[in-house]
Amino acid sequence: MSEKFDLLVIGGGSGGLAHAQRAAEYGARAAVVESGPLGGTCVNVGCVPKKVMWYAAHHAHQFHHAADYGFDIDVNGHDWRGLKTRRDAYIERLNGIYENNLDKRGVTYIAGHARFTGTHTVDVNGTAYEAGRIVIATGGRPMVPDIPGAGHGITSDDFFELEERPQRVLVAGSGYIAVELAGVFNALGSDVHVVVRKDRILRTFDTMLSDELMEAMGRNGIDLDTGAVPASVERTGDGLVLHAEDGRTFGPVDSIVWAIGRSPNVESLDLGNAGVEQDDDGFIPTDKFQRTNVENVFALGDVTGRAALTPVAIAAGRRLGDRLYGGVEGRHLEYELIPTVIFSHPTIGTVGLTEDEARAAYGDDVKVYLSAFNGMYYALGLDKQRSVMKLITAGDDERVIGAHVIGDGADEMMQGFAVAIRMGATKKDFDDTVAIHPTSSEEFVTMR
Repeated sequence: MSEKFDLLVIGGGSGGLAHAQRAAEYGARAAVVESGPLGGTCVNVGCVPKKVMWYAAHHAHQFHHAADYGFDIDVNGHDWRGLKTRRDAYIERLNGIYENNLDKRGVTYIAGHARFTGTHTVDVNGTAYEAGRIVIATGGRPMVPDIPGAGHGITSDDFFELEERPQRVLVAGSGYIAVELAGVFNALGSDVHVVVRKDRILRTFDTMLSDELMEAMGRNGIDLDTGAVPASVERTGDGLVLHAEDGRTFGPVDSIVWAIGRSPNVESLDLGNAGVEQDDDGFIPTDKFQRTNVENVFALGDVTGRAALTPVAIAAGRRLGDRLYGGVEGRHLEYELIPTVIFSHPTIGTVGLTEDEARAAYGDDVKVYLSAFNGMYYALGLDKQRSVMKLITAGDDERVIGAHVIGDGADEMMQGFAVAIRMGATKKDFDDTVAIHPTSSEEFVTMR
């Protein structure tokens, strides 16, 4: 006899937990199945521990500029192991908080691996469960290239297991994970080399952001090579060597970090038993209501291959709960104008269309405003990091359709501007807003 629920969520990450708890608030009898620590990628090997490491790197940059403000500071190294211990303890506390939250909301927590046995049934470690609706929210995992010796490298997950900081690091990848980890290693004292397959980093972002970050990385001492397609990894007496398809070699280094993308966690689900379709890359396609091709099966978060961001998964999960259990007809997440931040050094904030996307969509109706400046923080020293902002508008009313910034504070300033842009703000609305002085963010409302 199987245990029955109104809702069974496979995956205890941000999206799955948000959906189960929202459904429970409306009275649904819900359960969450998770094979690892609660919180998923974000809490355990993603956003949260990554931000802790970013803060450590940020302190290193602050120490560098302290003398400009009259401080005589001697920095006697960095205790990577001690930082890891405190970070891991913090994450463990969060795991417990997530479990307590499920209990408070009456959501059943089932520890184990789930696999479909039918459209309404799953097996978890030999126990059968049945539910009116099933939501797949199993997330993704880091990819490793299919080349000889790839196993000598580590992934972004493994980064958080490092007990010591490797001195010589090669990061293979061009996305936000690659540049974030490269920045942390660099700031905390490692010699860092980044290799990318194409011609630049952050290829899906506005080219201004990519160009500025590449320049900043170079000033910070990070080596970067483009057009390098990994062919093999060799372990030598002096360390690891990466061989590229064009014959170039990189290394020797102490650690190679693969940051080349992520794959969906679906292999153990036996999706075929429920008839759930996948695309060519293994992701589960959904419509705007998070519906799969099976009527009672839904999917959300990274496993769908769409906007792999924690707040996106949470928003999709809550909206799905509102619609299915709260009676909010038509409720769904709109996957446009999603703001995001890259915790690089300096940070990047972005929302809306890139300039290339805008010109492809609106042609000559596009007008671009740009501001580049040195923030006041650097006024007293010689080592400066400039900030650059771009506003992209379209139409006679100059509605703002894209905003992009790289520089100190970009991570905190973007949220408010994202609200304005989502509400349809025009350049005149920006111009008519009184600036907050002296700040970097005021440049967004003073551009001409």
